Amino acid sequence: MTFAELVDRVASNGPFQFLHTVLLGLPILGMANHNLLQIFTAATPTHHCRPPPNASMEPWVLPMGWNGKPEPCLRFAYPSNASLPNDTQGATEPCLDGWTYDVNSRDSIVAEWDLVCNSSKLKELAQSIFMAGILIGGLMLGALSDRFGRKPILTCSYLLLAASGSGAAFSPTFPIYTVFRFLCGFGISGITLSTVILNVEWVSTRMRAIKSVAVGYFYTIGQFILPGLAYVIPQWRWLQLTVSIPFFAFFLLSWWQPESIRWMVLSGRSPKALKTLRQVAAFNGKKEEGKKLSLEEIKLNTQKEVALAKAKRSVADLFRTPILRRMTFCLSLAWFSTGFAYYSLAMGVEEFGVNLYILQLIFGGVDVPAKFITMLAISYLGRHTTEAALLLLAGGCILSLIFVPADLMTLRTVLAVFGKGCLSGSFSCLFLFTSELYPTVTRQTGMGISNMWARVGSMTAPLVKITGELKPFIPNVIFGSIALLGGSAALFLPETLNRPLPETIEDVENWSVPCLWSQQPSSAGKPRAFPELSFPRSQRAKESKQEPEAEKASQKIPLQPHEPGLGPS
Repeated sequence: MTFAELVDRVASNGPFQFLHTVLLGLPILGMANHNLLQIFTAATPTHHCRPPPNASMEPWVLPMGWNGKPEPCLRFAYPSNASLPNDTQGATEPCLDGWTYDVNSRDSIVAEWDLVCNSSKLKELAQSIFMAGILIGGLMLGALSDRFGRKPILTCSYLLLAASGSGAAFSPTFPIYTVFRFLCGFGISGITLSTVILNVEWVSTRMRAIKSVAVGYFYTIGQFILPGLAYVIPQWRWLQLTVSIPFFAFFLLSWWQPESIRWMVLSGRSPKALKTLRQVAAFNGKKEEGKKLSLEEIKLNTQKEVALAKAKRSVADLFRTPILRRMTFCLSLAWFSTGFAYYSLAMGVEEFGVNLYILQLIFGGVDVPAKFITMLAISYLGRHTTEAALLLLAGGCILSLIFVPADLMTLRTVLAVFGKGCLSGSFSCLFLFTSELYPTVTRQTGMGISNMWARVGSMTAPLVKITGELKPFIPNVIFGSIALLGGSAALFLPETLNRPLPETIEDVENWSVPCLWSQQPSSAGKPRAFPELSFPRSQRAKESKQEPEAEKASQKIPLQPHEPGLGPS
């Protein structure tokens, strides 16, 4: 008996599961707000140099840029008490007396702390620091959740995000603001980590994908809520506070969340696990079935999974054999390029010149069909083909932006939205694909390393945008090229469609190297449309034994979070 079979005994699709999903999903609405908050709180308003204190009362004349608009970072240089030049010729100088901002633009940290011109890179740095908090939080809180449990980490993360988010709203200076934003990212990482694990523990195996997608759609809905809140609340401090306060309520609600059954059994708390199972059985109307469960039954039937879960594995195991080395390298590149390119588009809404609020609605809305189409593609076309196609299409869209003139805003927007949808689908595909490629004994380690590379990509993306100060097209060249590279790497990964999950490293090593595009005959004599992972004769002989265990093996997939999984996926 597996952990999922224990849950099935007390009803895995009852009222408790519905309430559990809602309580876990509601905070995800707010997570989308925090991930994409700087689109609005760090919007750059129209600005120009402030006149010197001793300037004459004549109309203020500004030098014109190459695009025919006034220069935002330069002014005419002239002697003290002299009249201003009456044409667009003359020597220029930086804005030595600060800037004047468009009074009709929304309030933001950019206008409050003058994050423009030479200081504009600090805006991107703030987003990178936020992403660094997510990265470091994932590395630290994963080990802490294994030691202290999923529920305590989730509860503390809610409180941390509420407190640090509120603190950011009252920050007196930019450095203090970035410290609080780092802590926000740290808290978000703990929430995603615990939410994904707790979300799939209380349902049957066949319902896991559905429940994961359901919680993922909470994030998508959150992307619709953010532009509405930003439109109603134009002051960045009030907007920051508004999206943070609800997490105090989530902190209180989290005390009613049950702990992970799997963690309680693995950590020697079987009596508490039995008590929790009986409480859930009573809530679902199966009180008598819950009473039939015994402590001895739980310990006896979970011995195999406990022994397997407690086996110590290290990152070195991911590089032990040639096929594992290839898989780890290609998956790491695919995860990095997806996170890298995704946040280049998601955080670049302001660059397309369309109404900021409407465009964010479109950017959020594209995730709905993107996830649905990706689910169909990975089910019928396969994981290998879908992942490669999504990244290659996204890279092509980003590179195409280089050749589209700035005045063709509609075409640029269409390309960006399509590319963002492809990258959102890539996240969804990678989560399933990665969990199916790695054997059970290294699956958790492999998922952790893969997620780390996605976070590194999302942290690096804002810094690459700074290269646009040299040449405007440089960021898109880098983002598009990396996406194409990730798509190319996905072509070298084996297909896992309709294959049993590998249990050991030896199972993976016995896979033959697939031919990327060739069709192979099936046992029925019909051509296969996709590469097949063929096993040696000794392995094929075991397939009939492995098939009944496929359900059990799937229980061991540790579904790990990401910024967008819950995030963009």
